[in-house]
Order: sequence, then structure tokens, then C-alpha cells
Amino acid sequence: MRMTLPREVLLKPLQQVVNVVERRSTMPILSNLLMQVEGEHLSLTATDLEVQMVARTACLGAEAGATTVPARKFFEIVRALPDGAMLNVSLVGDRLTVVAGRSRYTLACLAADDYPSSDELEVVERIRLKERDLKRVIDQTAFAMAQQDVRFYLNGLLLDVDATTLRAVSTDGHRLAVAETAVESGAQVRKQVIIPRKGVLELGRLLESVEQDIELEVGRTHLRVRREDLAFSTKLIDGRFPDYEAVIPLGADKEVRVQRDELRSSLQRAVILSNEKYRGVRFEFDPGVMRVVAHNPEQEEAVEEIEAKTQIAALSIGFNASYVLDALGALSGDEVLLMLRDAGSSVLLREVDHSLVRHVVMPMRL
Repeated sequence: MRMTLPREVLLKPLQQVVNVVERRSTMPILSNLLMQVEGEHLSLTATDLEVQMVARTACLGAEAGATTVPARKFFEIVRALPDGAMLNVSLVGDRLTVVAGRSRYTLACLAADDYPSSDELEVVERIRLKERDLKRVIDQTAFAMAQQDVRFYLNGLLLDVDATTLRAVSTDGHRLAVAETAVESGAQVRKQVIIPRKGVLELGRLLESVEQDIELEVGRTHLRVRREDLAFSTKLIDGRFPDYEAVIPLGADKEVRVQRDELRSSLQRAVILSNEKYRGVRFEFDPGVMRVVAHNPEQEEAVEEIEAKTQIAALSIGFNASYVLDALGALSGDEVLLMLRDAGSSVLLREVDHSLVRHVVMPMRL
């Protein structure tokens, strides 16, 4: 195996795949990247047996071959080389040599034949949409996933797809995030799949806010995301996600319109004097006014009063400030809409102009 390519051309696909590699693995070969040269193209593959990423790039002077190379060492070497360096990479026996100018590195390799092969994906649905739209709905919902919850199906993100729409949904039992987008080619039959946490985080890093199309290949146990230069696969969580539509409060007829940045700033200040463990704040409403109130065991108090478009009178509800701040950060626009029912019900937060992004936060007793 032999190839020549500029440092920058190799660095980008390396950055994309190296995060998949586990730093401590019981299988030494999983600490390696699979390198394959075919024709004028190099492909780099990384897997931890739960997720797999394959990145491709063009190379020059190529001779076909395959090997596996220590992922972190190879990445750190390429990253540390100077901009504009031309790399000559060659494999002799079980040693990979990287030459760049006067620099020369030799790495110990493991046989490509021993690298775990990816299972063939039996595709049951293909969904096509804009890459920026998929990135947006993941960014707007991923923060609400549970972490190491015994209800394993909550430790991931639900994709709910029909013929025209894709929804991303996450919940940790205390809050719910839903974001939706139109798809160019949807599912023939409504399909729900749960992507595990690591797969969601890797997708969030991988996707870019660009106009190009991206394809989702849905299998019975795996999901693959494809674009021209990259293929990302992840196992799916085998479980039944809660009925998220039943969690969205019905009959929330009390509306409050506030400036998003003003509410966020007020919350960030008030939470300084909240209980450090529970981070609870109280929202108090009167016509034209919203107050954010916080107390702590030292009897200290913070009161933030902001202007609000509302006719609600004498209503007070407690919330976890962190959950509300996360929801506000995932919304856009100058104003946000809070929809409430009573002091014991959840709050629905969304943008004023549309309901493509919705966040539900459960109340807490203060």
C-alpha cells in the first residue's frame, strides 16, 4: 500500500473518524483505524462495535492495499505536522511509514483481515433530507436525552418519520424536546427508531449546516447516514419509546410572550441564589409582568422582574432553571411563547411564529 496526499486532505477525514475509537478497549484492534486504498481513493474506518464511521478522500500515486494503524498516534502525528506538508505514506510488512519533508514516522500495524467487519444493512426505509435540517433537529433536542437511566430506551434520541416529516424527540422523564423538519423523501410507512446516546453525539459533531442532501438508511437493527464523503452507522436501541405526544400539555390556554434573551439572562442571574442541588426557581405571573424568584437554605433571595405580554393573574409555578435554560438555548427568534394551564402542570415553550420546535418542562415543588 502506498499513497501521497497533502496533510490537510488527510487531516479532515481523520478528525471525523478518530472520535469513534475507544481510548481503552478490551480488543487492541479496536484502537486502530482501518486504512484501505483502492484506485485513487483512501477510506478510513473506525468502530467500537456500536457505531462505525467510514470517511473517504482522494489520494495520489496510490497503490492498493489495506492495514490498520493506531488511531490516536496516527491522528496526533498528522495534526502536528506543518500546514502545507505533503505526506508520503507506505506500508512494508507490518510497519506503516509516514514521510513529510525531513520528518519520518514508523508505526506498528495490525492485519486488516482481523478488523471487525460491518454487518450488511438490510434497508427497510430510505429517507432523504438536507444535512442542515438533520443537524438542526438533533441540536435542538439531544440535550434532553437521559444519561444511564434504567429505562434504557430514554438513553437515546427517537427519530419518528412519516412520508413528509421527520421528528427528533428526547426525554429524561423531567423534560421533553421535540423538533421537526420536512423531508424530501420520507418513509412509506411511519417508522420510529431510537439512536443510542453515543451515536447521537457523534452525529452532532459530524453533521454540518450545509445545503447538500443526506440519506438515512433504516434497517431493523441499524441506522446508516450517508453523504458523498462519509458513511456513519449505529446500532439502534431495541425498545419502545414513550408516547411523546401524550406528554405535550393539552388545554394550556394561558399564554406568556417574553423576550428570549431577557428571560435567559434573568434566569442565569437568579439561579445564583437558588438551591445548588435542585436549582429551583419560581415563575410568578401577573398582567404584563413575569417574575423569576429564587431562594436558598441560607434565606437569600433573588427577584428578577421582566416585561411580558400576558393577562395571567396571580399564578406561581416552580421549575428547574437548568431545564428551562436548555430549552431557551435550543429556540431561536427574539420572543418565546410559554403556554401554561395551572400551577401543577408542565410548561410548553416554543417559538412565537411556529411550533416546529417544542419543549416541555415538568413543574417542581418548591
